[in-house]
Amino acid sequence: MNELEGRQRIFQVMDGETRMDFSTYISSFWKTYPHCELHIGCDSQNFKTYTVYVTTIVFRFPESGAHVIYRKERLPKIYDMWTKLWGETERSVALAHAIHQECGIKIKQIDLDFNTDPAFPSNKLLSASTGYVNSMGFSSKAKPNLLMAVWAANALCQ
Repeated sequence: MNELEGRQRIFQVMDGETRMDFSTYISSFWKTYPHCELHIGCDSQNFKTYTVYVTTIVFRFPESGAHVIYRKERLPKIYDMWTKLWGETERSVALAHAIHQECGIKIKQIDLDFNTDPAFPSNKLLSASTGYVNSMGFSSKAKPNLLMAVWAANALCQ
């Protein structure tokens, strides 16, 4: 797995303008809040001529809220559903791996924006994505479970 480089490392605080290297930010944040849980998620949205990916890191404070940082990426439009959705999984796993390697912090879960209901097209990728996430040593959840990291990514895709 390639480590994140350059612009891939720069995240921003949700509802803020602070930009920082994710590893530096997480290490500093963790010193103050070592009991929070880390959730990773990614969502994508197609627009007329481009696709936006938003990858989030959610610092969850059990029973008292959350703090979110994110990275937004704009690419030429990806028309193929499999490629676009698999990109969400790859970004989440790469980020979780980098956090674990660089910060030594356990990721609580990777939130997948796929539905467990076969009536939804994203269900076709659920088994492959879950298998990939699990094979990399992380746990995952999918809809309809509460997915804070995917919710945040979805809100920021607009």
